[in-house]
Amino acid sequence: MEVSMSFSNDMDDEYEKLCRRMNPPRVVIDNEACKNATVIRVDSANKLGILLEVVQILTDLNLIVTKAYISSDGGWFMDVFNVTDQDGNKVTDEGVLDYIRKSLGPESCFASSMRSVGVIQSMDHTTLELSGTDRPGLLSEVSAVLAILKCNVVGAQVWTHNTRAASVMHITNEETGLAITDPERLASIRESVCNVLKGSIKSRGSRTVVSHTVTHPERRLHQMMFADRDYDRIKDESVLDDKQRPDVNVVNWYDKDYSVVTIRSKDRPKLLFDTVCTLTDMQYVVYHANIDAEGPEAYQEYYIRHIDGSPVKSDAERQRVIQCLEAAIERRVSEGLKLELCTTDRVGLLSDVTRIFRENSLTVTRAEVTTKAGKAVNTFYVREASGNPVDSKTIESIRQEIGQTILKVKGTPEDFNPGSQESPTRFLFGGLFKSRSFVNFKLIRSYS
Repeated sequence: MEVSMSFSNDMDDEYEKLCRRMNPPRVVIDNEACKNATVIRVDSANKLGILLEVVQILTDLNLIVTKAYISSDGGWFMDVFNVTDQDGNKVTDEGVLDYIRKSLGPESCFASSMRSVGVIQSMDHTTLELSGTDRPGLLSEVSAVLAILKCNVVGAQVWTHNTRAASVMHITNEETGLAITDPERLASIRESVCNVLKGSIKSRGSRTVVSHTVTHPERRLHQMMFADRDYDRIKDESVLDDKQRPDVNVVNWYDKDYSVVTIRSKDRPKLLFDTVCTLTDMQYVVYHANIDAEGPEAYQEYYIRHIDGSPVKSDAERQRVIQCLEAAIERRVSEGLKLELCTTDRVGLLSDVTRIFRENSLTVTRAEVTTKAGKAVNTFYVREASGNPVDSKTIESIRQEIGQTILKVKGTPEDFNPGSQESPTRFLFGGLFKSRSFVNFKLIRSYS
């Protein structure tokens, strides 16, 4: 049976390669057709996941999709994207345009059929995937433990939503600067981090995974949050108020056997990626779509079927699609004051910075940690753990401790208008557990 299935998969792969040889993808980039955007047309033989692959490539280039028309009904995939750079200008950088042509055009023909969307292999770092119940100071404790274990955090994406926390962290060996490969050491790291995630209270589904092969970090975060059921609403707890919450609706178009998903929400970067990623991971196929994000509000319309060819079959399934798309949009919403840190990277840097935030009663709602050429470039969105506005004196005190040229404020505390009450979804770097000992997590015995 296994041999038969393997033979079938090989045949499907060879058939896909043949189709792509006979009908190579075509990419046309036009900077004249639209007054205020670059128009990218992609024609290709259709395959499962191709829309996400295209959207992901555009998103990773930090391009803004202002309009899109998508059609993939049948064996052919035809998309048109109107894109701009981060400043709202047409894309004129020849390096970027050439990368788009090579990534989506004929030169990607053979490699594309063998790659899973967003899969990245690296021996430069080890990947830790963390998920569990959010609580005050959680990631500060995790980063402190990693520093004790002589692991350097060279990259991380951190999301919190609906009392859940998830992070994809890239760590290296302090001594070699490379991936950690020793099985015993990896097991020790995993056990220590698990102890931190579990804490001294009962928590739902804490999970730590060590991997050398990692899916695109942001897609993986969506998958982890989805698996953790962060879309289940807690009674009387709303992540966003009614004005901020996205308006998601699902109806069936019985004449064509489609389910039509419409989304209206405040526009923001990577919104299209988040919704397409979620539909794909829920095993829905987008046959047609219309995207309009030229104003402050984004409108998205998808004509979908399940991978088995059927539209949404029940009200329970309809509600699940709505809840999952709402959660996908909310996960990346940046609440709080944006702080950017740029300094020489070193082991323990993330631990020190998050400890200072925690000691000043600040919560980080989202974070991105990157390392480029020995420089740490980190972004944090912070707010008071109490729910009050971020005090300018607190920010100034933190900047003096960390370094005013190292930590910069994007916007001002006066511009920040948080909610009136504290939410359990905003605990990741919170201001509690200041005196918590690592003895509680059985670390002293092994590493003191």
